[in-house]
Amino acid sequence: MLRRPRRNRQSAAVRGLVRETQLDTSHLVYPLFLVDGKDVKEEIPSLPGNYRMSLDHMLREIGECMALGLRSFIVFPAVPDARKDREATYSYDPDNFYLKAARAIKREFPECCLMSDVAMDPYSSDGHDGLVRGGKILNDETLPILARMAVAQAEAGFDFLGPSDMMDGRVGYLREALDAAGYTDTGILSYTAKYASAFYGPFRDALDSAPRAEADIPGDKKTYQMDPANKREALIEAELDTMEGADMLMVKPALNYLDVIHLLKSEFELPIAAYHVSGECAMLIAACRNGWLDYEQAMPETLLAIRRAGADIILTYFAKDFARMQQR
Repeated sequence: MLRRPRRNRQSAAVRGLVRETQLDTSHLVYPLFLVDGKDVKEEIPSLPGNYRMSLDHMLREIGECMALGLRSFIVFPAVPDARKDREATYSYDPDNFYLKAARAIKREFPECCLMSDVAMDPYSSDGHDGLVRGGKILNDETLPILARMAVAQAEAGFDFLGPSDMMDGRVGYLREALDAAGYTDTGILSYTAKYASAFYGPFRDALDSAPRAEADIPGDKKTYQMDPANKREALIEAELDTMEGADMLMVKPALNYLDVIHLLKSEFELPIAAYHVSGECAMLIAACRNGWLDYEQAMPETLLAIRRAGADIILTYFAKDFARMQQR
């Protein structure tokens, strides 16, 4: 045989030379859940090993991660019901604990990359990403609310804003609002192809952000999040976000949408991010805790698959564990 592919697999050194895909801590973003108060650290039952944390614990957590070489974080607020209303006004309130936390994090760790979430659902009494009226999610009426939220987050020090709402036209609307307010350096990580997935459960548990099932409130997000059956539609969303000024394009979830990640990587020049969502991580954790899989083998292989599909950036709850493994 003239061709023997096994020659390029014969040792760790040779395998390293010909390895096609590289995965490093620098490719990862660590999602964190923030609560108001002090000395609060509560494990999320449906996402073991992940916690709702008050700022004091979050600063310690970020410090530990920075020491491991993990420098990028996306923070989500768990907002008490008493601060929610139908217009999400607390999202841009100067006393918002989320905005105060961003300032504190950037003061202590100015070199970190801090990302936000831009959507109404953490602050909405309806639990939706957009404004609800008459049983419908109103697209254009939502945009000014998102813009006020985005400008407040930029002022607080977030480096990248993550519009996760899936309203049409919101990237351009936010870009114009940010530029008009003087935040031309604040980037937009757009949730470009965010699917109406069944794999968000633990995340919604962490933030208590599921839609309220009431008479005048839609019980799901299918009129604005994408249909899991569609792939070509992601090209439309990505083209629009690119034209409107997005700096990065995201696919969410990751594992069940590797083909979409690969498609966007092939068709667009912007960096492609993938959100390895809570349900995907929870399944692997459960299998490993039951002894069916080996965590230290299965977890890095999972992240490598997302990277191999074309993701330049991976948001994953396994980021800190992977960083620890890299330090060994």
